[in-house]
Amino acid sequence: MPIYIYEVQDENGEGEVFEVLQRMGEPALTHHPETGAPVRQIITAPNLVLRHSSRADAQIMSDANLKRTGFTRYEKSGDGSTYVRTGGDKGPETFKKPT
Repeated sequence: MPIYIYEVQDENGEGEVFEVLQRMGEPALTHHPETGAPVRQIITAPNLVLRHSSRADAQIMSDANLKRTGFTRYEKSGDGSTYVRTGGDKGPETFKKPT
């Protein structure tokens, strides 16, 4: 299960930051589980497997494993606003980042 990060909303729009272990299918929290204060979910970058990762990590992100598990990998191309499918076989071949 992934860990989600939430921030308590105070008068300034900022507050305590806390983490919650939740299933992906569960809805995002709207209130702090202990205090009941309003919260917002913070979107963070996922933990990515890069070229300098271990051999096991690289195998998990291999084209064959991505295709077998139904995932797709995209990488930036050209000016950085176009993404090209480099792993898996689901989704479009390319797409442009919305402006």
